[in-house]
Amino acid sequence: MPLRTAGAAGSPADRARYDRATASLDAPLAVVDLGAFDANAADLVRRAGGKPVRVASKSVRCRALLERVLARDGFAGVMAYSLAESLWLARAGVPDVLLAYPSADRAGFAELTADPKLAAAVTVMVDDPAQLALIDAARPGRGRSEEVRVCLELDTSLRLLGGRVRIGALRSPLRDPARLTELARAVARRPGFRLVGLMAYEAHVAGVGDAVTGRPLRSGAVRLMQSVARKELAALRAEAVQAVRAVAELEFVNGGGTGSVESTAAEEAVTEVAAGSGLFVPRLFDDYSSFRGRPAALFALPVVRRPGVGVVTVAGGGYPASGAAGRDRLPVPYLPAGLRLDPREGAGEVQTPLTGQPADDLLVGDKVWFRHAKAGELCERFTALHLIDGDHVTETVPTYRGEGRAFL
Repeated sequence: MPLRTAGAAGSPADRARYDRATASLDAPLAVVDLGAFDANAADLVRRAGGKPVRVASKSVRCRALLERVLARDGFAGVMAYSLAESLWLARAGVPDVLLAYPSADRAGFAELTADPKLAAAVTVMVDDPAQLALIDAARPGRGRSEEVRVCLELDTSLRLLGGRVRIGALRSPLRDPARLTELARAVARRPGFRLVGLMAYEAHVAGVGDAVTGRPLRSGAVRLMQSVARKELAALRAEAVQAVRAVAELEFVNGGGTGSVESTAAEEAVTEVAAGSGLFVPRLFDDYSSFRGRPAALFALPVVRRPGVGVVTVAGGGYPASGAAGRDRLPVPYLPAGLRLDPREGAGEVQTPLTGQPADDLLVGDKVWFRHAKAGELCERFTALHLIDGDHVTETVPTYRGEGRAFL
């Protein structure tokens, strides 16, 4: 049985635009459709209902596009994924960077605590006193050591059957507001640290599709789970925020993700929501019922072989997404519509066979357009993004990789 095509159907008109815009460029290449990107950004702001959107950099991984979205009303700050990246962005002028994951980068912490500009711009994530000790051990031995801005992370997983069933990402150990408060007090007592934020990311709501094609029972179960989870989380988050605010004045309470922007923003305790994948709208977001975005980030591979009737082979393509291995992590052919990955070969390291009637109309050298399963990981495969406005490339900008950066 052939692997399925992308859930969102591309139009012949879009394919013609992309082909015209990149006619002078050889594939493999990656593009961002600025019309779709800007429309998706506007939709995220609308869904946030007046609360600022902090853009998740791991879902973009291109400084030019981060700057583009931060220049829009409704977006404020970056959510970074590594300490080295956070420092790099702060040095480049981003004034508000939240590192969303704990780090063991001692050299990075030494740099952070030695530079007042960086210390003022970067907030680090903590969910264990051992992380505070690691930061202290990295401080410069002589000279001034800057105060470190700290954010705590609350575990949001859904617990059922008296805690015997756990649904959600294995992230922070801080589930009980009492334990959260205990760590908040530890931060407040410890010289050289200041507690400024609280984050609670509901991966099982924001990051799990509830409308998977061909799987109605699973989709219904996911919707039921998410309905229960949203109600429980709203109460838990409100209790946690109240408890921590009794210890320290919080500048922000962050929550959400592209898949849960509306429900998270509706909570009074939340002051900002995070989103990033919704700018590119990768294939995994076809499985959500709460919103519909426009695919903005695509990559093109060239046809290099015609093995037989109904088959072409393109160069490259082996770009699986992170997470539990499965078909849903593979890139999918998007344009021309109707092409499929071969189930025995999938997306190959150096070549990818594609089947379907449109193959017979493709010539050697023609481009086939693909969508990645996830968002920013596409930029780990390409050094540049060609920005398309209408049917022209208006600018070519480097990805993180193109700037020589590989943070994780």
